[in-house]
Amino acid sequence: MPNTMIDPAALPAVDVYHQVAVATGSRMVFVAGQVSWDADGQTVGAGDLAAQVEQAYLNVNTAVTAAGGTFDDVVRLTCYAVDWTPDKMPALLDGINRAKSKLGVTAAPPATLIGVAALDVPEHLIEIEATAVLV
Repeated sequence: MPNTMIDPAALPAVDVYHQVAVATGSRMVFVAGQVSWDADGQTVGAGDLAAQVEQAYLNVNTAVTAAGGTFDDVVRLTCYAVDWTPDKMPALLDGINRAKSKLGVTAAPPATLIGVAALDVPEHLIEIEATAVLV
Protein backbone atom coordinates (compact mmCIF):
# COMPACT_ATOMS: atom_id res chain seq x y z
CA MET A 1 0.00 0.00 0.00
CA PRO A 2 1.61 3.28 -1.07
CA ASN A 3 -0.45 5.30 1.45
CA THR A 4 0.41 5.57 5.13
CA MET A 5 -2.08 6.44 7.85
CA ILE A 6 -0.72 8.24 10.91
CA ASP A 7 -2.00 9.76 14.13
CA PRO A 8 0.28 12.54 15.41
CA ALA A 9 0.77 12.36 19.18
CA ALA A 10 -0.23 16.04 19.51
CA LEU A 11 -3.73 15.32 18.10
CA PRO A 12 -6.45 13.41 19.95
CA ALA A 13 -6.77 9.70 19.25
CA VAL A 14 -9.92 8.84 17.29
CA ASP A 15 -11.09 5.24 17.08
CA VAL A 16 -13.06 5.62 13.86
CA TYR A 17 -10.37 7.00 11.54
CA HIS A 18 -6.74 8.13 11.33
CA GLN A 19 -5.95 11.83 11.53
CA VAL A 20 -3.57 11.98 8.55
CA ALA A 21 -3.02 10.09 5.31
CA VAL A 22 0.33 10.40 3.55
CA ALA A 23 -0.23 9.51 -0.10
CA THR A 24 2.74 8.50 -2.22
CA GLY A 25 0.99 7.34 -5.39
CA SER A 26 0.80 9.15 -8.68
CA ARG A 27 -2.85 8.82 -9.76
CA MET A 28 -5.71 10.43 -7.88
CA VAL A 29 -9.21 8.96 -8.00
CA PHE A 30 -12.17 11.10 -6.98
CA VAL A 31 -15.29 9.07 -6.24
CA ALA A 32 -18.68 10.77 -6.40
CA GLY A 33 -20.88 10.48 -3.35
CA GLN A 34 -22.03 6.89 -2.98
CA VAL A 35 -25.38 5.99 -1.46
CA SER A 36 -26.97 2.66 -0.59
CA TRP A 37 -28.02 1.70 -4.10
CA ASP A 38 -27.26 -1.77 -5.37
CA ALA A 39 -26.14 -2.41 -8.96
CA ASP A 40 -29.78 -2.24 -10.11
CA GLY A 41 -30.36 1.17 -8.53
CA GLN A 42 -32.46 -0.24 -5.69
CA THR A 43 -32.00 1.19 -2.18
CA VAL A 44 -30.44 -1.29 0.24
CA GLY A 45 -31.51 -0.99 3.88
CA ALA A 46 -34.39 1.48 3.72
CA GLY A 47 -34.66 3.02 7.19
CA ASP A 48 -31.53 1.20 8.42
CA LEU A 49 -28.53 3.51 8.81
CA ALA A 50 -26.03 0.69 9.45
CA ALA A 51 -27.11 -1.20 6.31
CA GLN A 52 -26.94 1.97 4.23
CA VAL A 53 -23.47 2.87 5.52
CA GLU A 54 -22.27 -0.66 4.72
CA GLN A 55 -23.63 -0.51 1.17
CA ALA A 56 -22.22 2.98 0.56
CA TYR A 57 -18.76 1.80 1.71
CA LEU A 58 -19.02 -1.25 -0.57
CA ASN A 59 -19.98 1.07 -3.45
CA VAL A 60 -16.92 3.24 -2.75
CA ASN A 61 -14.82 0.08 -2.96
CA THR A 62 -16.48 -0.89 -6.26
CA ALA A 63 -15.69 2.54 -7.71
CA VAL A 64 -12.05 2.51 -6.55
CA THR A 65 -11.62 -1.07 -7.80
CA ALA A 66 -12.93 -0.02 -11.23
CA ALA A 67 -10.15 2.57 -11.30
CA GLY A 68 -7.54 -0.10 -10.55
CA GLY A 69 -7.22 0.28 -6.78
CA THR A 70 -8.59 -1.13 -3.55
CA PHE A 71 -10.21 0.38 -0.48
CA ASP A 72 -6.72 0.51 1.05
CA ASP A 73 -5.92 3.23 -1.51
CA VAL A 74 -8.63 5.54 -0.11
CA VAL A 75 -7.01 8.50 1.64
CA ARG A 76 -10.08 10.62 2.43
CA LEU A 77 -13.80 10.11 3.09
CA THR A 78 -16.55 12.66 3.50
CA CYS A 79 -19.84 11.36 4.90
CA TYR A 80 -23.10 13.28 4.64
CA ALA A 81 -25.66 12.00 7.17
CA VAL A 82 -29.32 13.01 7.13
CA ASP A 83 -30.64 14.57 10.37
CA TRP A 84 -27.43 13.65 12.20
CA THR A 85 -27.48 13.37 15.99
CA PRO A 86 -24.79 11.76 18.16
CA ASP A 87 -27.13 8.93 19.18
CA LYS A 88 -26.82 7.61 15.59
CA MET A 89 -23.07 6.97 16.02
CA PRO A 90 -23.45 3.27 17.04
CA ALA A 91 -25.36 2.52 13.82
CA LEU A 92 -22.80 4.42 11.74
CA LEU A 93 -19.94 2.51 13.34
CA ASP A 94 -21.76 -0.80 12.93
CA GLY A 95 -22.14 -0.17 9.20
CA ILE A 96 -18.50 0.86 8.85
CA ASN A 97 -17.30 -2.22 10.73
CA ARG A 98 -19.51 -4.57 8.69
CA ALA A 99 -18.16 -3.10 5.44
CA LYS A 100 -14.53 -3.24 6.64
CA SER A 101 -15.03 -6.87 7.64
CA LYS A 102 -16.46 -7.75 4.21
CA LEU A 103 -13.64 -5.87 2.47
CA GLY A 104 -10.92 -7.30 4.72
CA VAL A 105 -9.50 -3.87 5.55
CA THR A 106 -8.46 -2.41 8.87
CA ALA A 107 -7.13 1.01 7.89
CA ALA A 108 -9.53 3.88 8.35
CA PRO A 109 -8.63 6.93 6.26
CA PRO A 110 -9.20 10.46 7.53
CA ALA A 111 -12.90 11.23 7.44
CA THR A 112 -15.34 14.05 7.97
CA LEU A 113 -18.97 13.59 8.99
CA ILE A 114 -21.39 16.36 7.99
CA GLY A 115 -25.02 16.44 9.05
CA VAL A 116 -27.42 17.48 6.28
CA ALA A 117 -31.16 18.09 6.11
CA ALA A 118 -31.74 15.69 3.20
CA LEU A 119 -30.17 13.89 0.27
CA ASP A 120 -31.41 13.58 -3.31
CA VAL A 121 -33.55 10.51 -2.61
CA PRO A 122 -35.72 10.68 0.53
CA GLU A 123 -34.94 7.13 1.74
CA HIS A 124 -31.16 7.70 1.61
CA LEU A 125 -29.69 8.31 5.06
CA ILE A 126 -25.99 8.56 4.13
CA GLU A 127 -23.82 9.57 1.19
CA ILE A 128 -20.07 8.94 1.16
CA GLU A 129 -17.55 10.48 -1.22
CA ALA A 130 -13.93 9.39 -1.40
CA THR A 131 -10.51 10.28 -2.68
CA ALA A 132 -7.99 7.54 -3.42
CA VAL A 133 -4.36 7.70 -4.52
CA LEU A 134 -3.02 4.89 -6.70
CA VAL A 135 0.52 4.03 -7.74
